[in-house]
Amino acid sequence: MNISRTSLAAPWSRWRAGLLLGALLLLGGCAQLSYYAQATHGQSSLMAAAQPIDDLLLDPELAPKLRQRLMLANQIRQFAVDELALPDNGTYQKYADLKRPYALWNVVATPELSMQPLQWCFPIAGCVSYRGYYSEADAQAFASELRASGHDVQVMGVPAYSTLGWYKDPVLSSFINYPDAEVARLMIHELAHQVVYVQGDTQFNESFATAVEEAGVDRWLARHGDEKARQAYLTTQVRKQQFLALLIQYRKKLVENYASDRTDVAKRKAKQEIFAALQDDYQQLKASWNGYAAYDRWFAQGLTNAHLVSVATYNGQVPAFRALLREQQNFTGFYRAVIALAQQDKMQRDQRLASLAAALPQVSHTEAGGR
Repeated sequence: MNISRTSLAAPWSRWRAGLLLGALLLLGGCAQLSYYAQATHGQSSLMAAAQPIDDLLLDPELAPKLRQRLMLANQIRQFAVDELALPDNGTYQKYADLKRPYALWNVVATPELSMQPLQWCFPIAGCVSYRGYYSEADAQAFASELRASGHDVQVMGVPAYSTLGWYKDPVLSSFINYPDAEVARLMIHELAHQVVYVQGDTQFNESFATAVEEAGVDRWLARHGDEKARQAYLTTQVRKQQFLALLIQYRKKLVENYASDRTDVAKRKAKQEIFAALQDDYQQLKASWNGYAAYDRWFAQGLTNAHLVSVATYNGQVPAFRALLREQQNFTGFYRAVIALAQQDKMQRDQRLASLAAALPQVSHTEAGGR
């Protein structure tokens, strides 16, 4: 799901390595230099590990399971190009075995009594509410520094990200063994980021890619999935929406708490009570799912503001994009309309999307238009 950010384009990933190294001299500071150095090394190592999928499939010694998964990735990529009008530019034509569970780890942080995330700003990519690290140890070390300064922090493993077309992103070992529909979801979402990217407007970028992902997976399952796969994905999506609704409910409670005229001591007490109530309601929700526990890991670090801060950011405008896709009736027209929106200023974009959502609140991702 998109609670822990599986789809953010890493802020440094829009540079080619040579340009990035030159920019480092202008940025200054040992900590900043170290951050960009690990990013450059991490991206370079990932690309160096990538091998052409077609070559791997010719190898008679290739493990049967990996062969099947790579054939699936080829099928999904071609479907995305042919049926969803997504870019055909070499992305997902190679495979990289990372030998680690995630592509990178994102660090998200907020002040103790605020739902406003810290921002980090980068040339080209703009300001974003996370920092990405290729090493979990590096991510945890940075998180420890933030906690020591009094911030709420979450470290999230990210199985996939987009370099927005600056590199030919490979299929990664960090997600290749996910269920078929999840592999399709990730690949379609990341390819959508190559269609349009607005500097500094994460909500716009992520909501757009999520809308493409939802409509795309529906179509891919209709073409390639069996009834069991379709039902499993539908069940997963229903649970995801229920979980998101729960988080949005409690995020609102936190916002109201921090905006109140209570003392800081009272706000801290209320904060802990809100988190405890969220835990209790989650257990009840999980019981209604017959013990389905996929979101248990989300609670593993202990709840903080950082867990909830991005919920609206990554999902808030999805209904509007669903409505726009239905209005345009095909993906090519939809992308043109989204690119036109991207060229407006943020206030105009937000107003247009708000009007779309208000006019068609009943739109679901299964009703949105086709190619």
